Amino acid sequence: MNALPIRHLQHIGIPVTSIDRSIRFYHNLGFVNSMMSTFDRPGGKGHVAMMKMGDITIELYEMPADELEEVKLRKHGHVDHIAFDVANIDEVFGDCLKRGLAIQEPAPVLLPRFWDSGCKYFNIVGPDGEKLEFNQIL
Repeated sequence: MNALPIRHLQHIGIPVTSIDRSIRFYHNLGFVNSMMSTFDRPGGKGHVAMMKMGDITIELYEMPADELEEVKLRKHGHVDHIAFDVANIDEVFGDCLKRGLAIQEPAPVLLPRFWDSGCKYFNIVGPDGEKLEFNQIL
């Protein structure tokens, strides 16, 4: 099979327990907050910040209060996912279906409040449980 049309590494997602504290930490390292938004969860709204330095983007996200305990209980490895930038999310989704990959969403998910015009994404799980996200900024 041909390679998936991945353009480059888009971002690394890190769950945090305090979005404000983490933004300050990454600002201190030289990152700039390039986007902030919220996302809906069953327990309320989560918060996200995209921190950029040059070509590096780190997604910091804070889950609603009822889901924070899971983040606090992690002992190792707080990196949650690696995201790849793609030009056509629907095409890549179909290709992943054909390959029989372990797709986590029934269809690409639209996040309308992300970036200027929103984004669409979906995740697959690798052989050791690693989460790989495919993401198209609209």
